[in-house]
Formats: sequence, structure tokens, C-alpha cells
Amino acid sequence: MSRKLLEKARRRMQEETGCRSNPWGGRLSVALVYPNTYHQAMSNLGFLSVYHLVNSREGALCERFFLPDPEDIAEHRKTGTPLFSLESGRPLADFDLIAFSISFENDYLHLPVLFDLARIPLLAADRGARFPLVLCGGVCAFLNPEPLAGIMDLFAVGEGEALLPGLLDTLGEADQERSPLFQRLAALPGIYVPSLYEVAYRQDGTVCSCSPGEGAPARVRRQWLADLDAAPTRSFVQAGETEFGDMALVEISRGCSRGCRFCAAGFIYLPPRERSLEHLSEQVEEGLCHRNKVGLVGAAVSDYSRIEELNQAILQRGGRVSVASLRIDSLTAEEVAALKESGHKTVSLAPEAGSQRMRDLINKGLDEAQILHAVRFLAEGGIPNLKLYFLIGLPGEKEEDIEEMLGLVTRIREVWVAEGKRLGRLGQITLSVNPFIPKPFTPLQWAPMEQEKSLRKKVRRIRSFSARQANVEATFESLRGAALQAFLSRGDRRVGSVLPALAAGENLRAACREAGLDPAFYLYRTRGENETFPWDVIDNGVRRDYLWQEYERALEGRATPRCTPGCRRCGVCG
Repeated sequence: MSRKLLEKARRRMQEETGCRSNPWGGRLSVALVYPNTYHQAMSNLGFLSVYHLVNSREGALCERFFLPDPEDIAEHRKTGTPLFSLESGRPLADFDLIAFSISFENDYLHLPVLFDLARIPLLAADRGARFPLVLCGGVCAFLNPEPLAGIMDLFAVGEGEALLPGLLDTLGEADQERSPLFQRLAALPGIYVPSLYEVAYRQDGTVCSCSPGEGAPARVRRQWLADLDAAPTRSFVQAGETEFGDMALVEISRGCSRGCRFCAAGFIYLPPRERSLEHLSEQVEEGLCHRNKVGLVGAAVSDYSRIEELNQAILQRGGRVSVASLRIDSLTAEEVAALKESGHKTVSLAPEAGSQRMRDLINKGLDEAQILHAVRFLAEGGIPNLKLYFLIGLPGEKEEDIEEMLGLVTRIREVWVAEGKRLGRLGQITLSVNPFIPKPFTPLQWAPMEQEKSLRKKVRRIRSFSARQANVEATFESLRGAALQAFLSRGDRRVGSVLPALAAGENLRAACREAGLDPAFYLYRTRGENETFPWDVIDNGVRRDYLWQEYERALEGRATPRCTPGCRRCGVCG
């Protein structure tokens, strides 16, 4: 074992406060693995919540594993030190269950590295009963599990609070043979055991069928927590070495009623739910014991019904408020004042598209007047810097739509500069520009991704524009990284075979060529209305015919009202 690696783990543990792992001895042992670095993992509320939930059970313990930092990977290999847990230093193979928490498809590329460092075979078929069970949870598990079906023994489809009790109870029983255990697990709500399903493909490469074996459901229904007050979600472990190390994170709501047609989170977390102010006040109180800033987390923070009262509760306790981004049409003067008082230097808004035609296509529900009104609100409120999120490559997007985006930015800048001059200082406007990626379980899942060549042309135009604007800068997501994300998020079981090559540094085209796959098949073709998707084995509750209707409305540029309790349109909110 490397003394250098052990010392780094010991130092991290010493710098943490909060939830601790249960001791070993007679407990079901769970290795919770985040397939990225400690810095990324400890900023993830889902990861922290699962760690807390498992260690809250008397009969279980949970310890954490991470992708080592780049210099530490070299140290692992040079010294022959296997991947070990942060808490006890035990190797991954010593645990009963290895549970991956995966929120981002591009982190799939780290799986071959982690299994190699752990000295555990990557593929489920090569592991057998002498190795721990391997589970995948997190957003990717119920968005599209199929690219990892050959690696994972099982997937947790839905929210951890609803899934963990039954799963841990079943695994905590006496030693069980794998085959009957898989049958029992598959019978649990929300547990997908991919080895019990046989996938067949048509001659054109599309999925023909996904046939369940005996005892397995035809589709695995997503599980979700009806009452968020039943289980707090906050920073149960405080660590300085993270993106949000200076604040205590608190989830205030889950799900979103807006119905933006490109947004997977807006559909896979339906119905919209929020926590009571009384419950949140307790969580804020606990968080302020550790940090003087509270980060409010949710898909639609500004839509929280008692947001002003919550902000005031934090400020009255001597704390500060932080939010990731604000809703343009629900922004209030009181909310801006709270952010100003909390020392916010930058606030983010998401117009998503510059032209009204594209905003109508994605059902953003905004017009230019609302966007400029929100910008003026922030400028007058004394927020010095503004970040704007835009998508490019939306279905049917034309050059004039990009020009309208740049025109909108020009008008935003005029408002920002005028107010900045009045206040005696000019801040920065940052454009965050990302390619549109068609995601499963959204109305735009039938649409193709735009080709890299035309996306590159749009990037050049935006970059040229921003270079000529004082106090405006533009940042762009990697086009190749976006294509890789689309490939992994829309892929079938065959896609998993390219992960070792991608992890070794090969580009997507070369890795697919070796595996006999065509990336264009997954990225650049329009799907037919009745095509069977790889992810159709998951039932997330939203009706497929509703999503298709929304796709048709998108292409026609027609808006759809927000989901409301009892609306019954999507199949979940009713």
C-alpha cells in the first residue's frame, strides 16, 4: 500500500465533518463509488444522501470510493496499491455490494479504470459469485441503463429514498445463490436486472424486442418519493475540497412543471414536489452550524412557493443565500435583494435560445421582453456579473436564429452597460453555449443531433461576435464531448463494448470502427414514431404518446401549459 495515497485519504477524512460510516462487524457492507474525483463527488447531493441513508440503518455500513486524481492513478499503478475506501482503507472486493452513483454519461469512461485499479473484471459475465454484486444508481440508471447492461448486475431505477429499504433488506438476508437472488431482486419495485432480459435487433440495427425472463417485469417502473419531508437531502458531509465547499447544500424541491422539451430532468423527476418551509428551516439551521452560506438546490428554485420566506429565514439567522440559476419569469426584487445581501457577484439566467421561434420550439415560455426585464432587475439590484445559458443545434435551427441570439445578447448588454455606468462599474457577461443533445424520455428524443461541422460553424460565428463586444465572453462545451455524451445517452447494449477503447484514449469514430458500430446511427438520424428505444425497458411514468404529441407540437412551434397537480396530461402528475 502506498503511504502517499493513505496519507492523502487520512487528511481528507480529518478535514470532513458530518455523517460517518458505521463500524464493521455483522453488517451488510456497501461500497459507494462515484466515477469521478473526490472534488466532484462531494459536490453531489445524491451521492451524499445515499451515504447518509445507508449509514442510518443499523444493519448496514457504507464507505466511499472515488476515481483517483490523475497523479494518484499513476501512484496506484506504480506501487500496486488497489483502489481502497476513504474510511477504512479496505479494497473494493471486500464489500458485499458495490454501488455506483452515476449522474453523467461521460463518466462511463472512468469505469474501466476503476475496475482495473480494483482488480475486478469489468464485465458482469466475467465476475461470478466470488466478486461483490455491482449496482448502478443515479440519474443515468433511470435515463438509459442499456450501455452499462453488460457491466452492472442490477440498476436502481428511481430515487434512493424509495428504493434502498427493500433492496438492502433483501441483500441483508442470509447467503443466497446468485440466480435465485437475481429473481428476488427483479421482483422488487424499481430494480432492473439486465441479465434476465434478452435483447434482439432488427437488420437495420434498431431494437426489435427486450424480452424478460421468468419473474422479471416487462418494464421496470421508476420509483419516487411522494413526500420529500420524509427524508432530508442536504450536505450530510462537509468538505472543503469541493466545488461547493464554502456552503451547505439543501434540496428544496424535486421535479419541474415547466415542460421544457429538451430537458431530461424536467421529465424523469415528475411529478413536481417541494419540501415544506418548516422542514427546510430545520435543514437550514443544521447547515448553518457548519457553513455561513446555504446553497438552495432544485430544478426550479425560483418556483418554490415560499422562496422569499426561505431566503429571509436564512438571512435572519445570519446566513447567506446561494442559487445555481434563476427562473427569468419568476424573478422578484426581494429575491435579487437577498442574493445581493448574500454577496452574489454572478447570477445565471437561461434564455436557452435567442430567437422566439426556437424558444417556442423548446416550450421555454419566455419572450424577449421578459428576458430583458429580468436582466434589468438584476442590474438595478447591483449584481455585477451575468451568465447566460444558450443551446445551439436545436431541431430546425437556422442561421437567422443564431443572428437573433446575438441580437438578443446585444440588447442585454445595452441594459447591463447602461445600469453599470449609473452604478459606476461595468461587470462581465458570460455566454455559456452548449450543443443540444437529444435525451431519452423527452419530447425531442426522436430528433437527431446536429452534425459537428455545422455546429462548429455556429461556434465560430458566436466566438467572433463575442470577441468584438467589450465585457462579453463566450465559453463552449466541447463538440466532441457533446457527441460522446449523446452517443452514450442514446446507446443500446452494444455501445458498452467501446468503453475500454474510449477509456484508453481512442476517439469515438475509431472505437466504434473496432466494435463494428456506426456512431452516426446513434447520433444523426431521426427516429420513427414507433421505433423501440433501448431505454423502453424503463417505465418512468410519462406516457409515450404524450411525449410524441409534444414532439409534434415542438416542430409546429406550439406551446404547452405547465404541468399542474391533477392535470393528467403526462400520466404522472394526475
